[in-house]
Formats: sequence, C-alpha cells, structure tokens
Amino acid sequence: MLKDDFFTISSIQKENNSFKIVLELNAIHKIFEGHFPGQPVVPGACMLQIVKEVTEIILNKKVQLTKADNLKFLQLINPNEHRTLQMGLTFNISEGGIANVSANLLNGSSVCFKFSGSFQC
Repeated sequence: MLKDDFFTISSIQKENNSFKIVLELNAIHKIFEGHFPGQPVVPGACMLQIVKEVTEIILNKKVQLTKADNLKFLQLINPNEHRTLQMGLTFNISEGGIANVSANLLNGSSVCFKFSGSFQC
C-alpha cells in the first residue's frame, strides 16, 4: 500500500462514474532515495499502484489487475517540482465483476500517465 505513506488523497469529486481526485506526493519517501538520488522521479510501477489503490477506494473493495490494455508514461513526475497531482478516473463494471478503468495522472495541465485496463473485483 502506498496510500498515506507515498501519497495522500486531498479530495475526490464524483460525477456519475467519473472522478476527479487530487493527490499529494510525499517527496521525502524512501523510494526516492534510489529512484533517483538527487533527481527523484515517481516510478511507473507506483503510478499504476496509485491507480489500483484509488480504484479500490472508489469501489470500496479490493481489486486485482487482470489486463493493462494501454499504459503510457508521457512525462516524468519529480515530487519536488510537482507535489500535487490530479487524477481523472472513469470505470464501468461488466459481467463477472470486472471493473474496466481509464485513468490519467496530470501535473497541472500536463498529462504524465495514461492507463486503461481491467481489474477483477
């Protein structure tokens, strides 16, 4: 779990199955000691884990990644420069309890990460 240690949630706004989430990164988290010393960058695996954990909060249940159709890492996130991130997340639940999720992480108006895939609920 990265929530409440690597990142915190400042706010969640809901509109149907669409959400706008404001996240705060912990710029002094020990992950940044190795990724990378002197030039911290949020690891791609952490970006995906943030999407998973926020999805669990929104659905109020544990999920497991079953498919990542599209992962795009578009811009580095330096937590010293961009401590606050915005996340857009939409989902629909299909038969069999599969949550089809699209999400993105932004720093200001710049998209840093895009995801579309499925989680088993």
